[in-house]
Amino acid sequence: MFREMRRIQQLLPADVCVKILEKNTSGVLALAGDDGYPYALPLSYCYADSKIVFHCALEGHKIDAIKQNPKVSFCVIDKDEVIPDEYTTYYRSVIIFGKARILVDKEEKLAAMKAFAAKYTPDNEKGRLNAIESSFDRMNVVEISIEHMSGKEAKELSKRRTALSKGALD
Repeated sequence: MFREMRRIQQLLPADVCVKILEKNTSGVLALAGDDGYPYALPLSYCYADSKIVFHCALEGHKIDAIKQNPKVSFCVIDKDEVIPDEYTTYYRSVIIFGKARILVDKEEKLAAMKAFAAKYTPDNEKGRLNAIESSFDRMNVVEISIEHMSGKEAKELSKRRTALSKGALD
């Protein structure tokens, strides 16, 4: 169902992809938008329980697109370093394909928001709980169940990571 990556030697192992998703804070969500146009937008996210979680407004283009077609992709760029002398870029990224679901169960929505908030304010539990409480009824929380995940890096980074160890990232 999902295409195999063409340059298989640059494929990142699944555990490295997970580390990238856990470490980073923003990615680009791609949806089927209005009139067949793709709709891609940057957003903050959390990787929790093997899913991508984000929050958004109660209405708008993103919510309309998810309701129309829950199939999405999400991309996180971990490294993007231009190397002028080599005429290349040292890059590393992860892309997932999955289905987005707007959480309606209050307990499920609260648990997802607690995980999200803990990622961004790990040292202020009281503050993040207050923030969640004050805006809880004015937000949607969306969860993406991952159906396929792959990561890719520049061949120079693949060689370096292999030399260091299988899972090490620079």
